[in-house]
Amino acid sequence: MTADHPERASEAFFGRRRGKRLRPQQLAALEKALETLRLDLGAPAPSDLASLFPADIDSVRLEIGFGGGEHFLHEADRHERTGFIGVEPFVNGMAKLAAQLGGREPANIRLYDDDATRLLDWLPAGSIDGIDLLYPDPWPKKKHWKRRFVSPANLDRFARVMRSGARFRFASDIDTYVNWTLQHCRAHADFEWQAQSAEDWRTPYEGWPGTRYEAKALREGRTPAYLTFIRR
Repeated sequence: MTADHPERASEAFFGRRRGKRLRPQQLAALEKALETLRLDLGAPAPSDLASLFPADIDSVRLEIGFGGGEHFLHEADRHERTGFIGVEPFVNGMAKLAAQLGGREPANIRLYDDDATRLLDWLPAGSIDGIDLLYPDPWPKKKHWKRRFVSPANLDRFARVMRSGARFRFASDIDTYVNWTLQHCRAHADFEWQAQSAEDWRTPYEGWPGTRYEAKALREGRTPAYLTFIRR
């Protein structure tokens, strides 16, 4: 449990929190990034999320489990008037993003380094214009499927915080998780799959920079799928 929400334990949709020990320079960069950019869930969420960002913001997007931050930072650089909230509980992933920042403090970025469900429960209703869940842990063993982030409970969370017309984007190279996500989203009354043909889910998103997880999948012969669902 954290100081943000000491009354509720993590729902544990993520695995380990740490990898290799960070070097002093990495640790210093991480501490600086979190000190300046981390969201404080101990305070009430503002009714207008634009107030979280120094930049002049027109919309707010959320990326859950951004890994090393390649896509997250790429999108933030492309869309300066969009506020981006990035969630990554894996310390080494957050440290990689901090290293890419190189001491910068982008005015349209905020970070959260704990359980994404806490953040989703903190956010105001109808406040998010898009959610990206890209190459999440597939939890391949059946006994672990309950730990997959796409679930009826979390889709309810998504639906609560997303505006009508907002996009939920899901990418994975694991067939069983792609099918799982399709089944769950198509069974949920608030989401509609945006696909007219197979090319719609085989084609990367507009402006897609690629990620290290995707590169590994392609090297190993797995075909990624790019799903988009619209919040009704």
